[in-house]
Order: sequence, then structure tokens, then C-alpha cells
Amino acid sequence: MTHQGQASSRPPGEAAARRLFRPSMDGVHTWAGLLFGWLLYFMFVTGTVGYLDTEIDRWMRPELPQAQYSLPREETAQHALDFLQNQAPTAHRWTLQLPVDRNEPYLRVEWQPQGAGQATQSAWLDAQTGAPIAVRDTGGGQTLYQMHWRLHYLPQAVTDGVVAVASMALLLALLTGIVVHRRFFADFFTLRLGKGQRSWLDAHNMASVFTLPFQLMISYSGLVFVMFSFMPLIASAWYGPPPGAVRAFYGELFPPMAVAPATGERVAQAPIAGLLQQARSRWGGAQPAVLDIRHPGDSNARVSVIGNFAAGPVRSTDILVFDGVSGRVLAERPAWQSVPRASRDLLLGLHEGLFAGPIVRSMYVLSGFLGCAMIATGMVLWALKRRQRAERRRAATTSGLALVERLNAAVVLGLPIALVAYFWANRLLPVDMDQRAQYEVHVLFGVWLAMFAHAAWTAPGHAWRAQAWAAALGFGALPVLNLITTNRHLGHSLPAGDWAMAGFDMACLVLSFGFAGAAWALKSQRQRARSVRG
Repeated sequence: MTHQGQASSRPPGEAAARRLFRPSMDGVHTWAGLLFGWLLYFMFVTGTVGYLDTEIDRWMRPELPQAQYSLPREETAQHALDFLQNQAPTAHRWTLQLPVDRNEPYLRVEWQPQGAGQATQSAWLDAQTGAPIAVRDTGGGQTLYQMHWRLHYLPQAVTDGVVAVASMALLLALLTGIVVHRRFFADFFTLRLGKGQRSWLDAHNMASVFTLPFQLMISYSGLVFVMFSFMPLIASAWYGPPPGAVRAFYGELFPPMAVAPATGERVAQAPIAGLLQQARSRWGGAQPAVLDIRHPGDSNARVSVIGNFAAGPVRSTDILVFDGVSGRVLAERPAWQSVPRASRDLLLGLHEGLFAGPIVRSMYVLSGFLGCAMIATGMVLWALKRRQRAERRRAATTSGLALVERLNAAVVLGLPIALVAYFWANRLLPVDMDQRAQYEVHVLFGVWLAMFAHAAWTAPGHAWRAQAWAAALGFGALPVLNLITTNRHLGHSLPAGDWAMAGFDMACLVLSFGFAGAAWALKSQRQRARSVRG
């Protein structure tokens, strides 16, 4: 009687409203995920790999030694200046990236020659001796990381809008997913294997619930990158209407450089050690990370000393601008500017995860890969539901369902195959090849296109199995290729404690076993289905 009384006390239209509201949320969740699922999967895979960009950079440049960021800043900075004074004494600008942490473990320099249209040149240096290190031209992990929002071949004007809409679709799919799944958190503890559609739904729910805070943060913070182009009114709430809002924002981001035209008069420069010491004193012992020198050697030289943007979750740092001759401070930009700037920098810092140590970075990577699984299982689940519905009705497969099934195979498994082809290209292309980095990327997308063609001309079940075996073979053989082509293989990297190189090779072996297990499971599933029909 108590339950009946409680039920009868509800407003008459509440039950009807629930029945109307839930299907609409279900439709939004389904179609937001389907229409943008393949793009979001690409963004998640490349973005997750980007959390290991430094380690991938190192593997793709086997000529580099182990990280050297524990050396004194003054010593490494002087090595870089000595090199630049010999290599580019008349350059318009020098930039020194000091080895500071996991994100920037090496000493790198860039210089911009005098004259309009001159290309910036760069070099890697040994932090202990200042000697240049010859490294191969490669896209490395940074190219993969930037793919997740630049989409590589498309112009920025297009990618800004596309990525922003996809991010909003992900945010919408996450929020509606919470509404749609009534047992959302209870299903986190449920995984029924070998149950067909039910197993896929359990996997989808587990991946979603486990990483829900991460997915919400990633989708929302990703919109910060397009706040001026796609969401100008948000920025205008604090900075005013565009285009003044853009100028106001970047006025906070970069200090006035106090740059004066070069006089052509060559004079002695202030010792770099003194400038670094001044910066440390003002910053409470925090270490400088970058030196930006305008008109080096000139009487109007300017030296910007920049801190470490990855020192904490708020992606901001202090900047000092010195007179390059007297060593006097000409301008300063503190890390803290305003609450809106700090909010933006916090969201950006959390999205990029540069501050993360080994444990937190592992959580970023795990959450990213589970996000990939969430998207992949959602797309598979959509096709599986409609396939089973068609079989129950004994209806012919629609062209839309056939297209989705083939696209799922080509995207979910074809993309990892394309990524491993990118790594193979790094080892097989001639080291002195012109535009080598671009050809690595061309190989990636060329192989991925081949996977689309394979899926288009193959039955979906066979395409899944064949591409799973191809991914297993590609990742499993990559450490062998590394053994053949370099001296940085597991036999060397493990005894030397070179964990960046060793970790990459071992991760490839783990992925190989994972894809082989998936291929074997798909084969067993097919055999069970045949026995049931028989």
C-alpha cells in the first residue's frame, strides 16, 4: 500500500514525460556517437598517442643519446651560445631550448637568418659538450599528437570548426549517455563475456564509466583551443567584442618585447649566467627553460628568459625580457595575469597533461585508450543491433548498415595498422631522403586508405579478422626491424636502462599480443556462430 500510495501521488504527466524524454535522449546519444564516431576515434587514438610524444620522438630518432636534463643550465646554455656564434653569428634571432624535464630532455637551438623569407634552421646538441648531433628528419610523436586537432591535410580554418563540432558532439553523447543508461554505474561492475550484443554493451559501459571524468574534461577543455574562432562570445564576456578581444588576450599572453631595430653595431653581450641567475632569483628558484635572443651581438640585443610551461597543471609561466648588453630588465610578464586567463591555462594544461609525472601520465594514457574503446564499442554496438534486427526479420542488409560495418573495421583496426606503418617507414626510408618526415605521414595515410579499400571489398567478418592479424604482425615485427636497422634494440636498451627505447619496443610486443588475441577471439566467435546455425 505504501508503494502504491507513493506511485499514485506523482503528477499524472510525469510518467508520460519520462517515456518521451528518454527515447529522445537515446536518439541524441546514438546519432551524436555514430555521425562523429569515426572522427572522434581518430582524434582519441592520435591524441592518446600524443601523451607519449616524447618517448615516440626518441624512438624515431635513435641517434639521440639518453636524456640529459640534469646538467646545470648555465653550462648547457653556454654550449648552445658557442655553437650559434660559430654557426650563425649574423642571424636575426636565436632560440635555445634547454633540457629541463621529460617534455624537453635535449638541448636544441634554432636560428633565423637575416632577410625576409629565410627559413628557420635548427640543430640538436650534446648537452655535455655542445657538439651537434646528426638526427634523421622525422615527424616523430609531435606530428601524431598534432593530428588529433589539425587533421594534417586540412586547412586550419576547416579543422577548427570540424574539431569543435566533434568535441561538442562527444560532450553531448557523454551527457545523454548518463541519462540513457539507468544502471550506468551499476553496469561498471558487470562484464558478461561471450554474450554477443550484451558483451559489447557491457564493455561500452565499463569503458565509459571508468573514464567519465577524463572524457568530460577532455571534451570540454578541447573547446578552449577554438574559443576565439568557434565560440567568440565566451571570450568576449571578459575581453570584449572581437577583434579587440583577441588583441587583449594575446596582450596578456605575451609581454611587450621592447624590441628595437638592430643598429649594426657589434658589442659585447651580458654574460648569460647572470641573466639566468636573475631569473631564478625573481622566480623563487624556478629554472628557466627557453632563451629567445633578438639581434644577438647587436647593441640593441634583447634576451627573453622563459620559464617552464609544464611545471604545473596551469599552463603558464613567467617571462623576463633583458637588455642583451647591460643585463637590465626591460619587461616582465608574470605567470598569473587574470582569473579568465588562469582558467583557460588550467583547462589547457589539464588537456595537454604536460605536467604529469609517470603515474599520472599512465592514467592519462589508460583513460585515453579506454576512451578509444568506448567509441569503438559504441560504433560496433550500433551495427550489431541492426544486424541482429535484420536477421530476426529475415530482411536484406541495407546499404547503410553494410557501409557502417565496413567503415568500422577500416577505422577501428585500419588506423592502428596505419600507425605501425608510420613507424616502419621511419626505419625503412633512406635517412638522407628529402622531405622524409612528410613521406612518413604519406605512408601512414596511404596504408590507411589501403585498409579502407580492403574493408570495402571484403566481407565485414573477414575484414575484422584479417586486419587484426595484420596489426598483430606489424607491431610484433617492429622490434625485430629495430634490431636490424639500429643499435638501440632491446638487447642494448634494457641493459643500459634506456627506458624510452626499451619501453617502446615492449609496448609494441604487448600490442601485438593484444591484436592477436582479438583476432583469435573473432575467429572463435565465427566458429560458434556457425555451429549455432548448423
